[in-house]
Order: sequence, then structure tokens, then C-alpha cells
Amino acid sequence: MSVAQSIKNYASLVKFSHTIFAMPFALIGFSLGVHHHPNFFAWSKLLFVILCMITARNAAMAFNRWLDAHYDAQNKRTAVREIPSGIINEKNALWFVIVNCVLFCGSAYLLQPICFYLSPIALFVILFYSYTKRFTALCHLVLGLGLSLAPIGAYLAVTGQFHALPIVFGCAVLTWVAGFDIVYALQDQEFDKSLQLNSIPVWLGTKGAIIASIILHVFTAAFIIYAGSIGQFGFWYWIGATLFIGLLIYQHLLVKPNDLSKINLAFFTTNGIGSVTFSIFVIASIFIK
Repeated sequence: MSVAQSIKNYASLVKFSHTIFAMPFALIGFSLGVHHHPNFFAWSKLLFVILCMITARNAAMAFNRWLDAHYDAQNKRTAVREIPSGIINEKNALWFVIVNCVLFCGSAYLLQPICFYLSPIALFVILFYSYTKRFTALCHLVLGLGLSLAPIGAYLAVTGQFHALPIVFGCAVLTWVAGFDIVYALQDQEFDKSLQLNSIPVWLGTKGAIIASIILHVFTAAFIIYAGSIGQFGFWYWIGATLFIGLLIYQHLLVKPNDLSKINLAFFTTNGIGSVTFSIFVIASIFIK
């Protein structure tokens, strides 16, 4: 197998394109750090923040695929994934996880001492998520918690300090990700139920899960508005916030209890566009006065 094909296979294993969800919020956290402490900026820090984001997500997703390979093999929707289909063997997938964990900790070490000291905790959260559907329907919130570390960690990478604003953005990410992951999990509701796996759709049913997702996204909108208020952002921020909240509303118009055909459009397209668009306007608001 060629190197190019191997890279393509591993990129598919970890759904590399889904990095688009959390990366923009990491860039928001980084930009806030630079704005608050301009003398702390360095291009190398931005590079290592990006590397931390990529390797952390690679580790988390590959670990999830490795741990759930026997479930994926039984699910018609997921049987074509790289491990159950034999494209990547389990041993190599686990080595991929280990290498990315090491690269993540190494990148954190090159950023700030506090980032390095906290890196094992971050890894624990993002890897532990893969176990949670075995015992709790709140697994979606754990996934959201893992991604919520993006703006907080990126701010720490610049400043070495915690700040309320990236934490509020982190709360927005937590509820946003948990909300759309509940909708995504509707695809496997019956399969999860048959294997006694836990999720909000299994627990509350289709209608209840959609309502739970809406409630979480109401909280997301509230956190976005609150962040704009305490951050005293200007015109550009509120344009981005309006577009982001509008896309939250739009995705819930796409998915109905009796029609789940547009889940992928709601999950990837609207959320991907929303995160990128929002980050552009937030960063513009930070630096354009």
C-alpha cells in the first residue's frame, strides 16, 4: 500500500474533515489570548495549538473506532468503516492512537508548562468518552466536554492563565456538540437499543431526543450571547452570533421525528458552516476596531 493511500485511510478512520467543528473555537481562544496579551504571540504557538487539536482529535476518534470495532462490525451503517472492513487492522489503529497521544503531550510541552501538566487530564476526558455509552445516556455531554476544551486550552497556550471568556465559549461548545450529537445518534437508536448501549435517543425516544437537543442548543445560544456581552464585542461578533444561532435553528427544521433523512445535512454541513463562519466574525471583532 502506498504512503498516500495509507494517509487517506487513516484520515478516513478519524473523519479528519470533522476537525472543522472544534478547530475554529480553538482559534477563537488563541485570538483572545493574543488580544489580551499581544506580547505573548508567536507563530510557533499557533502551529503547536493546531497540532494539539489535530493529534488530540486523531487519538480520540481512532480510539473510539478501535474500542467499538466489534459493535461497528454488527451495524450495517458502520460495517464499512476501516477497522471492521479490514482496511486498517486493530493493532495498527491502537499504535496510531498512542503516537497521537505522545505528539499531543509533546506539543503541549512546547506551549506552556500548564498545558503539559493538564494534557493527561485532557486525554483522559477525550478517550474516556468512548466508554460512556456502555453505562450512561449522557455520553453526548462527555463528548461535548472533550471538545469544549478547545477554546480554553488554546487560550492557556498563549497566556498560561485561565480566563472567564474562553470558559464561556467552552460551555457553548459543550452544549452545541452534545446537542447535534444527540441528533446524529438517532441513526443508531434501534441498533444501540438491541445491544443495550446507552444514548439520549434510546433513553427518551426520537421525539424526546430532538427536544433534548433543542434545549441544549437554546443553552448554546444563551452562552454565545453571554460571551458577547461580557467580552464587549462589537458589530462583527453579533453578525456571527446571529448567523450561528440561525443555523442552529435551521438544523432543527431539517430533522423531524417522522423524517430523519436530512440528519447528515444537519450534522455536518450546517454545523461545519456555523463554526467556521462564527469564528471568522468573532476573530474579526477581536482585531478590527
